[in-house]
Amino acid sequence: MTRERSRQRLRRRDRNALIAASLTALSLTASGCVVVHGERVVLPATTRAEAAKALTAFTTAYNKADKAYDSSLDAPHVTGAVADIDSARLQAGHVNSPSGNRDHTPLTLTDVKYTIPKKAGWPRWFVADGRGNKGGNFRWVLVFTRNGLGERWQVSYLTLMAPGTVPEFKKDADGWAEAVPAGSPGLAVRPDELSKAYAAYLKSGGQTFADGRDTSGLRADREKAAKKPGLVRQFIDEPLTHGDYAPLALRTADGGALVFFTTHHYEKQTAYTGGTVSVPNKDVQALVKGEVKQSLTLESIANEAVLDPAGSGPVRMLGRVQGLTAAQGE
Repeated sequence: MTRERSRQRLRRRDRNALIAASLTALSLTASGCVVVHGERVVLPATTRAEAAKALTAFTTAYNKADKAYDSSLDAPHVTGAVADIDSARLQAGHVNSPSGNRDHTPLTLTDVKYTIPKKAGWPRWFVADGRGNKGGNFRWVLVFTRNGLGERWQVSYLTLMAPGTVPEFKKDADGWAEAVPAGSPGLAVRPDELSKAYAAYLKSGGQTFADGRDTSGLRADREKAAKKPGLVRQFIDEPLTHGDYAPLALRTADGGALVFFTTHHYEKQTAYTGGTVSVPNKDVQALVKGEVKQSLTLESIANEAVLDPAGSGPVRMLGRVQGLTAAQGE
């Protein structure tokens, strides 16, 4: 069988699965046996063909926005943490280069894999991961979400993972993945508690998260930065779980879950009396409001992807992207 015929067969199977499930719901309603609400029907979030179209639409818009430094060009395709980080990045770029991004290189993703869960209710969502040509040797892992059939697919989470770290997912006979409810028990940390747990870990440490660059390493970096002569650094970390920042989780083959969640961070740098605070670079300067005299407060959003084991054990950070969203000088 040719590769094209294989693709056509997959597309037909996707469509047939969705049509069959929808017809089942309609027949149950028409028979008078039971009323089935659309938001309660368990269906694949989308077809593989539609998932591919959503990824193409996102990368096309992302590249246009990056080239022009114009956030309006990809705003309809992003939401949540990705929208906050991307909008601030493009805003800073436009301030420093109003004519556009002279160093623009189009983002391309190859060897793309789609993981589509079956679930009831909204939001519906799926994961696409592919080898990116930007940011080093990483796989770009994107979560697409939407809250209704008439809405556009938007990227709500975007993290970078080293090759080989994207876990194997639990799938049924038709290849559909399993979504894990945010309040699901049976994991080391419930998905809806991870944002709060990570914020608490950054403040006080503990055993909830395995050692790594974005856990014990980040805490060590903060301790080192706090010792800089003439400057006081204060950090505030907050959970962020509402609306488009809500966590999303996929069941892994070993019974655990890959969980995506968001956190909100502040770093305040205050100089001793008579001292000054330096602005790190021109991109930060572009976002500064007020005048930096004795202090500078940096506000940022981060989206994380973790492997949350079944039962107990430390949660392992697989990917984390943090971006500056605002700055205030005083």
